[in-house]
Amino acid sequence: MKSPNPSPSDVPARDGRPANGPLDRFFRISERGSTLGTEVRGGLATFFAMAYIVVLNPLIIGLATDVNGETLGIPGVAAMTALVAALSCVLMGVVSRYPFAIAAGMGLNAVVAFGIAPLMPWADVFLLIIIEGVLLLILVLTGFRTAVFAAIPPGLKVAIAVGVGLFLALIGLVNAGFVQGNEAPPLQLGAGGLNGWPILIFVIGLLLSIALYVRNVRGALLIGIVVTTGIAIVVETLLGDGGDRLGWAETIPSLPSSAAELVALPDTSLLGLFAEGGLSGRFSDVGVATVVMLVFTLLLADFFDTMGTMVGVAHQGDLADENGNIEGARGVLTADALGTLLGGAGSASVATLYAESAAGVGEGARTGIAPIVTGAMFLVATLFTPLVTLVPFEAATPVLVIVGFMMMTQVTGIDFKDPAIGIGAFLAIIMMPFTYSIANGIGFGLLGYAFVMLVTGRGRRVHPLLWLISVIFLIHFAEAPISALIT
Repeated sequence: MKSPNPSPSDVPARDGRPANGPLDRFFRISERGSTLGTEVRGGLATFFAMAYIVVLNPLIIGLATDVNGETLGIPGVAAMTALVAALSCVLMGVVSRYPFAIAAGMGLNAVVAFGIAPLMPWADVFLLIIIEGVLLLILVLTGFRTAVFAAIPPGLKVAIAVGVGLFLALIGLVNAGFVQGNEAPPLQLGAGGLNGWPILIFVIGLLLSIALYVRNVRGALLIGIVVTTGIAIVVETLLGDGGDRLGWAETIPSLPSSAAELVALPDTSLLGLFAEGGLSGRFSDVGVATVVMLVFTLLLADFFDTMGTMVGVAHQGDLADENGNIEGARGVLTADALGTLLGGAGSASVATLYAESAAGVGEGARTGIAPIVTGAMFLVATLFTPLVTLVPFEAATPVLVIVGFMMMTQVTGIDFKDPAIGIGAFLAIIMMPFTYSIANGIGFGLLGYAFVMLVTGRGRRVHPLLWLISVIFLIHFAEAPISALIT
């Protein structure tokens, strides 16, 4: 591939045509075989493919309780989700010049809501995210993050993306009540069976979303949410009593009572929540060791989530080499780290690359113009975030199952004939949903790969950085028994 920093002179396009003007040269439009119109269409396609995050992230982050039982609320999180996505996408387009969109990460928001918020106030949660973003940026600027990315075998990179997909699918099934926890068996269909209007709404939404997706309808996932929400509102209006008699998981769907429930200036009350109460004496209730481990968990999850998505989308757009590496990856990773900082400052969770960027790449997008267009659309979406309060879990979570499928399709890129890659990938894929943790899946996957390489006499072929990360994960998993021995 060519240098990520072409000279100011015209760069020849793939078909031999010279670059046309400074915009073309900066974004390498002609060089990558694209056009301005194609990039705009790609940016719009990506937006409609991932706009569901403005609905879904508030249902996860906005309704989760912190250690004090406080919630952030849906309207504020919806507005900040859209605003952070808008700014992050523009940053990604300008800094990396690749067609990757960025927003609050699915899976990562689950880590924040279910793994960190129960331990500390929301203000501390977002300060923790900012700390993680700063560390991430340092790792990028020093070249460490890129080095680690190159050290991980391509098959394991793919496995990480697949595992995240299965984790998202499980979150969707559980949040909709389609799958519920029980003592024996641990998981089962519904409460011993599938029953009730909310479950039916989920099934309708899932089938509709699948039908739209397989027919290549643009914005299929967003359309699925909108139509299913409309059906849910009709059902609640005809059969409900204004309460939760029908058994909705969280939000009760209802018709808007005023124009303010449709369009309004974005609620920016959560902006800068991380600074609430000053910066001294923070995290005193959880202790330094817990803070370090939480930052480490976020760092690992964000670190590899982004890498897995970058590889998958880059391969689709023929932007990666045979080893899954892309030139100028540092720009992508820098923009990703800056997005995490914005996510913490805006109280919108950790921002990361989106697999739905593949929708824009599928339309032919190959440059950073596409995410800039996506960002502009998210900026417009900030005015419509009140609509999010009308969407029940059952109408939104089918999208998670579809996204899980989309990420699962990359499994064909894993060489299961190689026992080290196969076992490492298998552990990474199953441990993410089974332990409800992206970081756990990554850790077990890398440990499994390193162990099999060692026992098959190939230990010297494992990159030293991979051994270092494996040892760190091993210490992390052994923390509890080590603490027990010490005390």
